[in-house]
Amino acid sequence: MSPGRMEAFSDGVLAIIITIMVLELHLPAEPTFHSLLHTTPALLAYVLSYVFVGIYWVNHHHLVKTVEHVTALILWSNLILLFWLSLLPFATRWMALEHSAKAPVVAYGVVLFFAGAAYFLLQRMIIRSQGPDSKLAVAIGRDVKGNLSVVLFLVGIVLALVLPSTWAALAVYLAVAVMWLIPDRRLEPVIGGGTATARADEEALDEDV
Repeated sequence: MSPGRMEAFSDGVLAIIITIMVLELHLPAEPTFHSLLHTTPALLAYVLSYVFVGIYWVNHHHLVKTVEHVTALILWSNLILLFWLSLLPFATRWMALEHSAKAPVVAYGVVLFFAGAAYFLLQRMIIRSQGPDSKLAVAIGRDVKGNLSVVLFLVGIVLALVLPSTWAALAVYLAVAVMWLIPDRRLEPVIGGGTATARADEEALDEDV
């Protein structure tokens, strides 16, 4: 299987995830601003989850551009990542309905934690396949940002369990999203060269034709 085919499949799954999440948004019970205000938790939960899906989509796109050959381990690691992300609509809806209860906020954090761990696993499988001197290995280095994200998700889960309020945990989840909204340019120089080479090859092919 080519990296492009894996990316196309992943893009389709992520698009379906976003579609399911937006379909879970229900209209206000009455045509009033007061009724609309009651939908705020659901809207905020949707926005947060949409941002997380967008973050994974952007970084997954960059990640796949570093893959030269797709192995079975890479495919399965990618499927594990998509599995945990596919649970995001369920966790989002539950948290939106009961955002002050511990269990939904913990469940949301668990989904985010394992999605982050799965993304880390996918990176490891790509590096394992392509070697410690591969483009991805050189670009991400120790991957402090990725590792910190997984740790923060775990911190959020613990805070939701031990504190009487869930707001601290929600603040941690939001902080991770904000952290990733800051552009991560580690992979751009690596994939930029490959993109330029591919474009030059296409132009040369057009000239031959």
